[in-house]
Amino acid sequence: MNINDTVMVVAADEVPRKTVAAGIGATMQVLIGPDRAVNFFLRRFSFEPGGGIPKHTNQVEHEQYVLRGRAKVGIGDAVYEVKQGDVVFIPQQVPHWYRTEGNEPFEILCIVPNLPDRLEILQ
Repeated sequence: MNINDTVMVVAADEVPRKTVAAGIGATMQVLIGPDRAVNFFLRRFSFEPGGGIPKHTNQVEHEQYVLRGRAKVGIGDAVYEVKQGDVVFIPQQVPHWYRTEGNEPFEILCIVPNLPDRLEILQ
């Protein structure tokens, strides 16, 4: 494989945003996906003030870095207040949720393994 087939530099703001169906005021961009990466995907989630994603599980772990804003993040039975510069780890199958706090958007980078995943909303 030619290295030029896998190397990619692109402005993140040029990557299309998709509405997160399970969320409120939430969008996602796949910054590096299966067309380029073999092992991991890099995604950017953006939440408007008052936005979030309800309690759910995923089949894959999540490694996250908070780019801006503040939010409450529920992981298992604990609730964390996160802000710009914080790092969040969510193990696979652990229930979690997000709710933006304050008047500015909340934005995270989220890395997940390139493995089958299924989001399951919990009540």
